Amino acid sequence: MLRITQRLWLCLKFVFFCFLVCANVAQAETEGWLYYGGDQGGRHYSSAKQINRDTVADLEPAWIHISGDMKRFGDAMEKTSTQSTPILLPPAAGESLVYCTPFNRMIALDPGSGKERWQFDPQIDLRGDRPFRCRGVSYGEDLAVNEGESCRHRLFMASHDRKLWAVDALSGEACSSFGDRGAVVLYGEEGHTPGDVSNSSAPIVANGMVVVGSTIIDFARSKTPRGTVRAFDLHRGEPRWQFDPLLNHEGSGSANVWAPMSVDEANGLLYLPTSAPSPDYYGADRLGDNRYANSVVALDLEKGQVVWHFQHSRHDLWDFDTPAQPILFEWKRDGQSIPALVQLTKQGFIFVFNRLTGEALWEITEQPVPPSFIPGEITSPTQPKPIAPPPLIDSFLMADDAWGLTPWDRGDCAAQLSSLNNLGLYTPLSEKLTLMFPGSLGGANWGGGALLADRGILLVNVNNIPFTGQLLASDKQLTSTPSGDEHPSAGHRMRVAMGGSPYTVEIGSLQSFLGIPCNKPPWGKLVAVDLYSGTFRWDVPLGSVHEMGPVPLPFQVNWGTPNLGGGIATDGGLFFIGSTMDRLIRAFDVDSGEVLWDYTLPVDATATPMTYTYRGRQFVLVNAGGHHMFGREKGDYLFAFALPEKTEQ
Repeated sequence: MLRITQRLWLCLKFVFFCFLVCANVAQAETEGWLYYGGDQGGRHYSSAKQINRDTVADLEPAWIHISGDMKRFGDAMEKTSTQSTPILLPPAAGESLVYCTPFNRMIALDPGSGKERWQFDPQIDLRGDRPFRCRGVSYGEDLAVNEGESCRHRLFMASHDRKLWAVDALSGEACSSFGDRGAVVLYGEEGHTPGDVSNSSAPIVANGMVVVGSTIIDFARSKTPRGTVRAFDLHRGEPRWQFDPLLNHEGSGSANVWAPMSVDEANGLLYLPTSAPSPDYYGADRLGDNRYANSVVALDLEKGQVVWHFQHSRHDLWDFDTPAQPILFEWKRDGQSIPALVQLTKQGFIFVFNRLTGEALWEITEQPVPPSFIPGEITSPTQPKPIAPPPLIDSFLMADDAWGLTPWDRGDCAAQLSSLNNLGLYTPLSEKLTLMFPGSLGGANWGGGALLADRGILLVNVNNIPFTGQLLASDKQLTSTPSGDEHPSAGHRMRVAMGGSPYTVEIGSLQSFLGIPCNKPPWGKLVAVDLYSGTFRWDVPLGSVHEMGPVPLPFQVNWGTPNLGGGIATDGGLFFIGSTMDRLIRAFDVDSGEVLWDYTLPVDATATPMTYTYRGRQFVLVNAGGHHMFGREKGDYLFAFALPEKTEQ
């Protein structure tokens, strides 16, 4: 009897062991990336670790997909920014890898080979001056459709010409039950063109709803279209609710949500990163704080009502949009576990909140800021600043800090800095040339940050380039043709009439006669922030300038470059990022900031990568197509990297 019992126990142990092994194998087989930011809270993190510190040196291209946009759209590619992060669908939805091109073509690929399965082309209206871009698509399951029927599994995309599309994830066909033959027209009766209002970020799909923001023309007008966020029924596309961040501010506009949103579905909360009100650099016609602009706003997901909000820039006069997806995580410190949210800003600040209540987890102080000398303008007397972590960039830049390769260009920069209106971060623009550091490029931008599991370590790429701005008197009734410019391109000044205001704004980078920034490098960097201690772990330059001079160099010069796009972290101890003006994608050690691997792409990769494991093999993907602001070559590549496949001996 004892032997039988022992044998039975051994059998049970063996069965349990097999179960654990199978579970681990299954987990390895299905490690995915279902959302734009990796999860609904935008952590940009994966537990995959086949590619790790020890193996990353062997990483190589596994396959390359070319979308065909270069051949199809020709000269229009000059107005594109390739920013799409693919998602990997679950097996029930076809297990395809799906991404969108800047012209909103949706493409499904085999995740192992990169072979195209289907594509959907909404044939967008190409009018307008706005750049073409698409950061991603979103997946949702329609429980109102029976299993096995068309459009049970749906992909949603908001297009350049302001349509919200629903597409069958298995076939790539538009879902006829949604809106009008698969699309809900978001604008139309107001007369806005794609140049006035468009879309860039992926919608949020949660609780049987699809929620969509917008991008709105910057700078050109005092009164722009409303930045209304809209929620629709996932099945029919019928309106559920809408939220206007500038309700009752009729003389303004914008405060739209162009950056990715986040959602805490379990607690029924949606988080909006709102932008600046219009016009960006003149506020005499929109006095007050302009509440809900330049904020993170927590809405009741079901009703669209405000639960709490925090405004990081009051009465914005600097185009300090909330640029990045709010990151949701569990704050674990001193034995506490708190549902938390971290918000990055263009100013270089990092704010951390209890995401259920809005209570700050690091104290926020009020910083006195200078007044404006523009007639009728009333600035906020103070602006909020967290006591920790420290700002991601040092915005203090005086003549003694001027930098150059020679005494002559350094002297040129010192003379420029001496002549500027410069009273710190929140110096309002005036009719005198004013330092803007950081400028509207940031600091942080839409690439956001990556959070290492529950370690409280945030990795974020930032720009460190000074700009100058000036208000030029103009006719009060002057109107302006919408411009596709969002920021000055490299080495140029941008002049835009803020139609309906007394001023035209002119903005450009602060650089010497050699075309080199006037501050000490690095001009782009990667920073590791310990959110629990409120300190930096390390920071390193991000980007090499070896391709930015009149003659390209055969070796890297790691002084940092302007960077657009974000990065991802993995449990393999790695952080992957492109984003720079040198065509490189890099893998950094998350604990030291050391570059462990890099690869030169055909063009710049200004999209955030993603990673997944398919049939036991981990892949890292990045879109490489360039960015119109960089003024460099364009392309239509999707690169997949993996470790070499093992061959049978």
